Amino acid sequence: MPAKEDDAVAALISVNIGMPRDIPWHGKTVHTGVYKQAVSGPRMVRRLNIDGDGQGDLGGHGGEMRAVLVYQLDSYRFWANELGRDDLTPGNFGENFTVEGLPDDEVCIGDRYRIGDALFEVTQPRVTCYRVGLRMGEPQMAALLVAHHRPGFYLRVVEEGEVEAGQEIVKVSTGPEAMTVEEIDRVLYLPGHTREQVERALRIPALSPGWQGSMKILLDRSDGDGGGSGSAGLNAAATAPPPAWPGFRPLTVTHIQAESRTVFSLHLAAMDGSVLPAALPGQFITVKVQPEGDVPPLIRSYSLSGEPGTGTYRISVKVEPHGAASNELRAHIRVGDHLEVAAPRGTFCLADGDNPVVLLSAGVGVTPVLAMLHTLARDHSTRQVWWLHGARDGTEHPFAKESRDLIAALPNAKSTVYYSRPTDTDRQGVDYLEASRLSAEPVRRLGLPTDADAYLCGPVAFMDSLTAALVDCGVDASRIHTEIFGAGPAITPGIKGASTAPAPHQPAGPPGTGPEVSFARSGLTVPWNEAQESLLELAEACDVPVQWSCRTGVCHTCELALMSGAVDYSPDPVEPPAEGNILICCSKPAGGVVVDL
Repeated sequence: MPAKEDDAVAALISVNIGMPRDIPWHGKTVHTGVYKQAVSGPRMVRRLNIDGDGQGDLGGHGGEMRAVLVYQLDSYRFWANELGRDDLTPGNFGENFTVEGLPDDEVCIGDRYRIGDALFEVTQPRVTCYRVGLRMGEPQMAALLVAHHRPGFYLRVVEEGEVEAGQEIVKVSTGPEAMTVEEIDRVLYLPGHTREQVERALRIPALSPGWQGSMKILLDRSDGDGGGSGSAGLNAAATAPPPAWPGFRPLTVTHIQAESRTVFSLHLAAMDGSVLPAALPGQFITVKVQPEGDVPPLIRSYSLSGEPGTGTYRISVKVEPHGAASNELRAHIRVGDHLEVAAPRGTFCLADGDNPVVLLSAGVGVTPVLAMLHTLARDHSTRQVWWLHGARDGTEHPFAKESRDLIAALPNAKSTVYYSRPTDTDRQGVDYLEASRLSAEPVRRLGLPTDADAYLCGPVAFMDSLTAALVDCGVDASRIHTEIFGAGPAITPGIKGASTAPAPHQPAGPPGTGPEVSFARSGLTVPWNEAQESLLELAEACDVPVQWSCRTGVCHTCELALMSGAVDYSPDPVEPPAEGNILICCSKPAGGVVVDL
């Protein structure tokens, strides 16, 4: 590579392109466009791509705001020295433009540059992604890019045109707020940002929508003018309050109540009669259910369905035909018995405000939104409240009278209950309003307020359909919140066939000899095996749905709640997770652990 001259102007050194290809990796196949090769001659740059270029994962790369990735020769020189490499050539970092000049600590979000016939605008830093490590043969590369403040950046194509290696890069204008790529990268990924920095970032129109969303979350979670944690803008789990107690503690069953033909409630109190810490409306607790015999406990999570702040908890359990934990509880739990319970957790919580609230549920999905309804009634809220619930019939409608009484206590509440198969004893106009399923079409007819916060809980297909219906009705997607019982959706960027994984299971091969690892949402407990490098790898070996991106402790996509136990990190995260949480991509159990996965 040419030596850098002191007075060198910014220049386009290499144009690099490559179409996505399949790469074997850790027994899987990654579909990725990170492998770029230099090309000679002019190339047309269009709104979404350079001719001949493509991306394998459009969820994380590419698109109008990330059409062109830029990386600097100065960073190539830095990494050659830092990594002891003499084989680095343009395109190795997955960039489209290798440039002389344009350092991350000088280029600002919103800056505009002309190269050849095309005009570009800087929109965001490079996202942390494991695939640059795959391309480089350096698994920690994503973390190193952030830690050494050399991410590179993306460009939007303002004016299409031809570009060619060797052309000068001419700065046309500076972005408002003059916030550099390096500074905004620190704000999101590293600790210690200020509210003023976040506010500045949000005043930059050119900042990509994804980064704007992260900055808005940081602003909502900021504490005065002091420093803050960037991880709150990366993962909703980081925004949850810390757990009220570590691990599990015994609580006493004080009352058992049938709520419908298949749902019953357990009321829980502290063994010494003290007041239990208040949960947020919509949160859940995790319990250990101990079957008879010398077998590991079953670990399950249940939403709190009662009024928050009463000093006790109520969970409501649906008995499934083959549900081991629910059948064990129904058959054997008695008043006076004890259950081991982890502290309330979760981010599916009623937000403060005076705008309308829409609470939608199906079946036992009513439990977390019922806690929200209790809170609104307790606070004598004057907000518009829409209560929408779907059940099969009156025998399968838990909390029917309780919810009617709460709605009646609110001055601006409306209720619509749908029975898909009402019986002769069900009273239309009293027990239910419509003989149909609660589905997208009835919701579209209701005329719901578009400025509402909507909270949905029920089967995945139900939530997907109603989420789409609410968006069609004009509700902003950022105001729609969902809660999933059981394992959540996987985020496995670029992995082919990930959507067809089997149900969670014991890993193949000889069992491990280490401490027990319990995946609470998946209902699976397995012994730790030192063959795995992280809890993430163990989860993958069990086909437990996981969410990740960088795999090096940077992006916090894998951050989740640690119900009990402790972990060791290797490598250490660039920024630690929130209190009570862990990053599974770079941690191993220090003993027995229960994780919210």
